[in-house]
Amino acid sequence: MLMAFRISYINIAKTDVAEIKKWYYNQLPGLEKRFGEDLKNCLKRVKINPYIHAIRYNKFRIAHTDIFPYSIHFYIEEAVKRIVIVGIVHDSRDPIIIKQPQ
Repeated sequence: MLMAFRISYINIAKTDVAEIKKWYYNQLPGLEKRFGEDLKNCLKRVKINPYIHAIRYNKFRIAHTDIFPYSIHFYIEEAVKRIVIVGIVHDSRDPIIIKQPQ
């Protein structure tokens, strides 16, 4: 049986989600909920098997949402079975905007 990983966010990643939801709400109320569901579904898949996402830069892996054009940037802390979300980035942006946590 596969043991799911825990997920944690650095503070800036939490801010990313809040800002994205606010932007979608301002475009069309209710759209922020659809984004939240898409993000949640992607995170469920990552939580079950984060290793299907190759290391793309430094130690970071990227998972893509299904509907909205966003990527979840994360790394794995194997010893404690934790996935650390470092950013949620629009696919048109350069991932260099994500800073490695201290």
